[in-house]
Amino acid sequence: MQVCTQRSWKRPYGVGLLVAGLDESGAHLYYNCPSGNYFEYQAFAIGSRSQAAKTYLERRFDNFIGSSREDLIKDALIATRESLQGEKLRSSVCTIAVVGVGEPFHILDQETVQQLIDTFEIVKEEEPPAEEAQPTTEQEAPTDQASGADQGGAAAGDQGGSPMEI
Repeated sequence: MQVCTQRSWKRPYGVGLLVAGLDESGAHLYYNCPSGNYFEYQAFAIGSRSQAAKTYLERRFDNFIGSSREDLIKDALIATRESLQGEKLRSSVCTIAVVGVGEPFHILDQETVQQLIDTFEIVKEEEPPAEEAQPTTEQEAPTDQASGADQGGAAAGDQGGSPMEI
């Protein structure tokens, strides 16, 4: 039983940690989970209420490759805002660090972050009305039981692999 705690390389960290870096093969983002395992992602969020941020990142994932530095920062701020559940995003509750090819690691100061937040708050994210585009034939099912089963099946099927995981 104690073998896993007697060797330092087998001990879990006990905390979640996101580690970003850059090497000759490109940018990397690793998530070290509390169990001590690590996974590489293209985009990820951790912490309380992080599911809303993950959902936003998954929806926008296909746009990341062609995005500018400013667009990526905007997406990170919006993902953070999604996890706040009605609270206002302020520079005092978030920090932005940037690393990239030809750009050394640095942390943006709070004034710059607040200016970015103010800029992105003015230009709200515009989403296409996805609910109106869906056909309503499933909602008009002949029995309520079939409709409930369809909805439950769809929710269970949506929990497959994440497109952000490598």
